[in-house]
Amino acid sequence: MSISKFKTITDKQEWQELLNAVEKFDFYHTYDYHHLSKAEGEIPVLIKYEEEGNIIGLPFLKRRIFNTDYFDITSVYGYAGTLHKNIDENYDNVHFLNQLNTYFQENNIVTVFARLNPYIPFQEKAIAGLGEIVKLSKVVNIDLTKDLDEQRTIFSKTTKRYINKARKLCTVKVGGTKDDMKVFQDLYYENMDRVNAKKSYYFDEAYFDKFINSSDFQTDVLFAILKETNEIISAAMMVRTNDIIQYHISGTRNDYLNLTPIRLLIDEMRIKGVDQKYAYFNLGGGLGSSEDSLFNFKASFSKDFKDFKIWKYIVNQSIYDDLVKQFADKNDNQSFFPLYRNTVS
Repeated sequence: MSISKFKTITDKQEWQELLNAVEKFDFYHTYDYHHLSKAEGEIPVLIKYEEEGNIIGLPFLKRRIFNTDYFDITSVYGYAGTLHKNIDENYDNVHFLNQLNTYFQENNIVTVFARLNPYIPFQEKAIAGLGEIVKLSKVVNIDLTKDLDEQRTIFSKTTKRYINKARKLCTVKVGGTKDDMKVFQDLYYENMDRVNAKKSYYFDEAYFDKFINSSDFQTDVLFAILKETNEIISAAMMVRTNDIIQYHISGTRNDYLNLTPIRLLIDEMRIKGVDQKYAYFNLGGGLGSSEDSLFNFKASFSKDFKDFKIWKYIVNQSIYDDLVKQFADKNDNQSFFPLYRNTVS
């Protein structure tokens, strides 16, 4: 009979010890990112499961469902999902699922939602059998293990042309001071205004300060500076963890959108990533997981696409149905999950 251990972690040191024990993690899995991403009332938790040398970790945010006695769990913004050690295609997850389901039931958790990480293998193997795993779309990866010139041959003609033009007109600076972050925040807000983003995407000053000062991951803020006027016209936040670089968020001045200086910043990070021996540079996908103009822009750099998947699980169907009846907007998107959070405004 196998002996297993199941526990929940909220302490930073224990959280980091689990990350150090697994085979691979991204910055989306870290303690600091969970705490700077959480909304009011959300509790970051990391589940740890051990069994005969196997380790599984599942970080998430626990949320009360309105004014009820029930909760749900969701992943942070980005690509999270499970972590593991010694888990492969032959892993039997029955014991893990039993204990995970017991935890959900004992803690009045009604639903589970997680965005999986395309760069961590066997995430699905750990959770297969609970709920459903759905492929939503693709994300664009630049393979940094390839030669720089080989990578560039895949660039579209348009992207090459804009990069060449931006290099003539701009210099690139890597920043990280408090003043740099204020400039970045201003640029980012201008970008959010332009696309009519939801309020939740307007991160406050503390978010940016905590991001740049975190010891859990390394953040590069790249600025494109117009040579003629010394004006910062574009900026991007790139996050480095283990062998992965994530293109996190960015902004460009409205007056310089026609130059698309963000292409230059992506190219600079690509070159830096190769020099520093990273393997993956994730540019992400389109808005709302669609293969739209944003996706096509990113795909102009690479045709190395990775599947983006989500995990959805209804722990208690009858309570879920009651919550939907009580809170959901009947006239709105019925594919929203969990549906009871798609409330009447």
